[in-house]
Amino acid sequence: MILPTKHIDMRKSLLWVGALVLERVEKPRSISALWEEIRYLPEVGTFERFSLVLDFLYSIGTVEFHDGLLRRCPK
Repeated sequence: MILPTKHIDMRKSLLWVGALVLERVEKPRSISALWEEIRYLPEVGTFERFSLVLDFLYSIGTVEFHDGLLRRCPK
């Protein structure tokens, strides 16, 4: 589910959806504002999947949550 395999299409993997989410975190923003922007993308699907993607991005150190805002971690 995180990585694509021969049974999981690339567009359905958390890696792909994580890239879509990360593109939209140019500046610090709230979780609800980010959800409102990407909820209509078919790859994202549900809020549960969205939260899994945020967990994935946080666990690999690409985003952080501070003062109620989600932001990219410095490179």
